[in-house]
Amino acid sequence: MTTYELTSKCRDDDDDDESSKTISATRKKLGFSQIKSTKNPISEQFSNNVANLASSSTFLVIDESEKLGKFQQYLSANSLNGSAGTSASSSSLVTCLCGNGKCNWFRHYRMYKTILAILLLLVLLPLFAHRNLLNSDTDEPQLDMHHARPLLDAYEDFSSMRASDLKMRIEELLRIKSTVSVELRELEARRQKLQSDIGQYNQKIEELKQELMREQTELERLKISVEQAQVAQREAVQRNTPDLALPRTLFPNSLPRKMPPASMQTAISCEMHNCFDHSRCSLTSGFPVYLYDPDVYNVLKTGYDIDGFMRTTIKQTLGYNAHFVRDPKQACIYLVLVGEALLENDATKNNRYSALEEDQKERVSARPLTDKYETVDMAKLYRLPFWGGDGRNHVLLNFARRNLNSRSTNALFGQNTMRAILVQSAFELSQFRPNYDLIVPPILGPPGGDVWQECTSMVPARRTYLLSFQGELRPLDSSQQSAEPLDDFILDHLLEMVRGATQDKFLLQFKCIPATEQMDENAAADWALCGTDSSRKAVLKDSTFALILPPLERRISSTLMLARLYEALRSGAIPVILGADEVRLPYIETIDWRKLTLLLPKARITELHFLLRAIQDSDLLLMRRQGRLVWERYLSSVQATVDTIIASLRDRLGVPPRPVSPVIAQSVFNSTFIPLKSDPPVGMENEPEESLGPIEPPYSSPAYRRNYTILRIQSKEAWNDWVDPFYMYPQLPFDPILPSEAKFLGSHMGFRPIGKGSGGAGKEFSEALGGNHPREQFTIVILTYEREQVLMDSLGRLYGLPYLHKVVVVWNSPKPPLDDLRWPDIGVPVAVVRAPRNSLNNRFLPFDVVETEAVLSVDDDAHLRHDEILFGFRVWREHRDRVVGFPGRFHAWDLNTNHNWNYNSNYSCELSMVLTGAAFIHKYYMYLYTYHLPQAIRDKVDEYMNCEDIAMNFLVSHITRKPPVKVTSRWTFRCPGCPVSLSEDDTHFQERHKCINFFTQVFGYTPLLNTQYRADSILFKTRIPHDKQKCFKYI
Repeated sequence: MTTYELTSKCRDDDDDDESSKTISATRKKLGFSQIKSTKNPISEQFSNNVANLASSSTFLVIDESEKLGKFQQYLSANSLNGSAGTSASSSSLVTCLCGNGKCNWFRHYRMYKTILAILLLLVLLPLFAHRNLLNSDTDEPQLDMHHARPLLDAYEDFSSMRASDLKMRIEELLRIKSTVSVELRELEARRQKLQSDIGQYNQKIEELKQELMREQTELERLKISVEQAQVAQREAVQRNTPDLALPRTLFPNSLPRKMPPASMQTAISCEMHNCFDHSRCSLTSGFPVYLYDPDVYNVLKTGYDIDGFMRTTIKQTLGYNAHFVRDPKQACIYLVLVGEALLENDATKNNRYSALEEDQKERVSARPLTDKYETVDMAKLYRLPFWGGDGRNHVLLNFARRNLNSRSTNALFGQNTMRAILVQSAFELSQFRPNYDLIVPPILGPPGGDVWQECTSMVPARRTYLLSFQGELRPLDSSQQSAEPLDDFILDHLLEMVRGATQDKFLLQFKCIPATEQMDENAAADWALCGTDSSRKAVLKDSTFALILPPLERRISSTLMLARLYEALRSGAIPVILGADEVRLPYIETIDWRKLTLLLPKARITELHFLLRAIQDSDLLLMRRQGRLVWERYLSSVQATVDTIIASLRDRLGVPPRPVSPVIAQSVFNSTFIPLKSDPPVGMENEPEESLGPIEPPYSSPAYRRNYTILRIQSKEAWNDWVDPFYMYPQLPFDPILPSEAKFLGSHMGFRPIGKGSGGAGKEFSEALGGNHPREQFTIVILTYEREQVLMDSLGRLYGLPYLHKVVVVWNSPKPPLDDLRWPDIGVPVAVVRAPRNSLNNRFLPFDVVETEAVLSVDDDAHLRHDEILFGFRVWREHRDRVVGFPGRFHAWDLNTNHNWNYNSNYSCELSMVLTGAAFIHKYYMYLYTYHLPQAIRDKVDEYMNCEDIAMNFLVSHITRKPPVKVTSRWTFRCPGCPVSLSEDDTHFQERHKCINFFTQVFGYTPLLNTQYRADSILFKTRIPHDKQKCFKYI
């Protein structure tokens, strides 16, 4: 029985509440309530017994001395032996103190206080020590017996135990500790294993969820693919129009039949419908052209010969033309070179481009008058083997180069050329047959090649002289002078403009200074050129406008007038043709001269100054740019002249041009080698968790659909805007667009409208391509150089990409790929093409394996997500004539030099270029880059191994006069693990500065234009209902 129970039994039933409160207060004061929580310690028994003695109110009424004696004995016994005799002492204490009567306090108050002080002193000291030890080991309640046992042992008195017992006890404790430690480690290992299993199961659950989502997405793709295949099948069944392709050539199989000679009257009235044999020029013939070898078939009179330079260059340049054939049976037209005719002694001299005055010095004065300009032997002409009796389908080429004022430039005037077409620079009004004969400028340029060095910069718009003219009227005699005199009023007004009070400067010289030596007395009356070619060029480079006066003697065209036109366009001076209603300009059927010249009647001479001042800078630069385009493409060289003559005649007949030649792709693998394939990658990190479109079989873009309509409907654009009528391309970015309702009413073939025409949000958007054009796919072209693993990773990320037709890898390294290299199977063909040489220009070669209009040009280390690629493709479909891509850059004006451009890649709110390391372009521009872009630019790209992307941006902006389109927020690309890129080198940026300025010199201006917006999907950042999806999740 515990002390508390004894105390309770010692209490009388009549104890009042105040006694109970006193006991409780005493216990709290002595800290008994805290000690009570520990069971069975010896100190607890002693303390409880003493506390009950001190606080009990049920002491027996006995003798005070006896009570004190017994109490002292009890204290002595408990202080000497902590544990022995505990039960006996408690029993004797109860016997001494308890009785049947009520307990009272000590009679003497002083004695009570002394005993109580001693009691407190003896009790509190061990209790406080015990409490401190207990609190330090038991900060948290320990109710377990295993945890309470060490506390009991800690307070045992080991002084009475033997050393062997202590050792055994310690060893036992160590064994217990070891056992507990092992158990704890086992429990911890089990806990960790369970946690690992839980983590693995959670990961497996997540993987299964992702796999489920992928399978659901793939199922949606398959459903969409099946629906699209069904639509394609229905279209194939319903198709009722032929699927046009590149036409097969159809040649005539015989020589021209012999026909009666045509009379002079018939020859004068010749037109295409009554003098030309269309049967030899089928629409699918390709317009074959045959040239009579001038070394074999010389039709000039004895003593004359073709200019050696002219004879050699015509044969050479015509051999480069795609229409040239060597079989006369196949020919549609036959070319006969009849000029420039020179005396045999002169024909071999100065066979290079020379200034006019140098040719004028080489004249022979002692010649009959008729022989000076009648140089063609008509009998020889009629005896040509394929003349056919009347000369039908023959073209007589009478070029001028040296003697620009000689009557030999119109050597066939007054001759019966029968049904032959006459091509020359000088025509009399009564001689020219509209829409039959052809006016061409004199050949004043080089044989071919780049001619940009001859031109000057297009800016500034306004130059030193507002208007310039240098010339002198050279009549043959007084009778000819009065026959067609220049209006004196016009001449006086022009001189008055020079002397007028105006800030504008004029350079108008009507007398050559110094005076030109006497010209040929038989030369036609015209305004002669003053000075040398270099001196005239210097004046024209400083002139905003160049005045051109018409020829005299009722001539609609003269060699001198066209020479002035040639020089003005070359130097960027806008021609002002006074009396334009009296003359005919070269290639008038195809070239719109109103875009590059001012055509004024003579009656407007009084308003000339006002008109010149009224033209704004934008119009000046537009006309100057157009003039340079026309000069470069149609007038600048022998090659340009010959190509333009053939294209003009072909356009007149409505025959499509020859198709442009693609670059034949050569695989890096031989015919017997089969490259190793790797399994398709699964769960690529860049694959979005959304259905982006159907997986379709490869579908090539329809090619050559508009063979017979493009040069009929868009002939004006081809000649004046695109300035490229010489070839037929598979597709053009300028093809017309159908009205919206046409895709539902009769012209539905190939169209995939969103929601079948009803529209929709993200779900319907992902099921169809929509837009304004029929369905199509795109080709990815990757340029790589000895980075196999980077390339494989890039190819692997393309697995499952919708609308992807093919991947073309341009292998720029001379080393072939490793035989054991495993190429990922991405579901579409991968063509690895061997580059001719290591050149960045190979990126834009128009390979024949590229069978789509849309081409995504990417670097081998570019990392694009599927949704980004498809969004860029959709945007490009609406801007087919532009560069559409991701990394934007711009050209910045150099404020230090104030006359140069700098390449800038900083973040900017305005850009002018989209790098072709990740951009969509039309394949048409790949043809232009390879065949049309000046060779100097491609050479500069090879020199720096840089700047091909800048060159492409220059080219596209030059053709379209539009800026590129940037899509999404991508500004640059990071390739983890890739070698350091060349673009991070400072030399790379310095070279790009130089490239921009060099390209500006070649083009004559900077065609780049700025844009201040980028393209994002329509519902991007738009709050939509929960039952709707956005077009793209992250774009």
